[in-house]
Amino acid sequence: MRAWEARGAYAELAGLRLFHLETGPEDAGDPVLLLHGFPTSSHDWHRALPHLGERRLLLLDLPGYGLSDKPARYSYSLFEQADLVELYLRSLGSPRVHLVAHDMGTSVACELLARRERGLLGFEPRSVLLMNGSVHIDMAHLTPSQRLLRSPLADVFTRLGSRRIFEMQIGRILGKPIAEEDYDAMWAQLLHHDGKLRLPRIISYVAERTRFAERWIGALTRLDLPAHVLWGTEDPVAVLAIAETLAEEIPGARLERLEGLGHYPQIEDPERTGAAIAAFLDSLP
Repeated sequence: MRAWEARGAYAELAGLRLFHLETGPEDAGDPVLLLHGFPTSSHDWHRALPHLGERRLLLLDLPGYGLSDKPARYSYSLFEQADLVELYLRSLGSPRVHLVAHDMGTSVACELLARRERGLLGFEPRSVLLMNGSVHIDMAHLTPSQRLLRSPLADVFTRLGSRRIFEMQIGRILGKPIAEEDYDAMWAQLLHHDGKLRLPRIISYVAERTRFAERWIGALTRLDLPAHVLWGTEDPVAVLAIAETLAEEIPGARLERLEGLGHYPQIEDPERTGAAIAAFLDSLP
């Protein structure tokens, strides 16, 4: 974790101290913003970064995740997460970016696109790539731990949760084994700033996916940007049927299947995943 932290920096945004990392040549064209998922962090992308080509890459730990602040009194709404993305890009002076989003990050991306459709977005997305996110929450298969975190037993579960239970839960949603050091990094960043205790508040975003489905899905069905759907086929949570539906309803989107991979393609096979993302970006005008 210390080596990863040393690569990045901290920004003070809206009263929060957020970890971020910028890599790649500054003159490499419009940067690529990589959005992470639940319950992990931007570190999920670390193995894929070398396979994304000579590009300016931007990574941010959203509030409640990774090395960023995790206040006890905070909503962790997807709307506030989208606000922080906008503030972050404004602080960098990045008016145009390509969006690459995984898991929970796909819902943050959907809110950003809904704002764009309404003329309320403070930057210009150039393209969007969605990976293994339960955008259609009615089709998703939540894990036992996710269901517990949304139940009256959530506080007890978070306090009793252990490194072993965490590894078992993550292992169940993979299609291919990952290195022990990746589990170590996930767990260490989850514990950082009492992040484990914040999980019941953070996972409240799942309910927002239902409540604001029309706002977010509607914006996707009317999207006029280059779009790509990249999916690990063995994901038991954000199942392949979600990807197939997204590819059908987003105008011009193409579905690319990552056969044999599960919920974390960028960790399970970073070379193949990074190459697929790079190929999509290379195909853009």
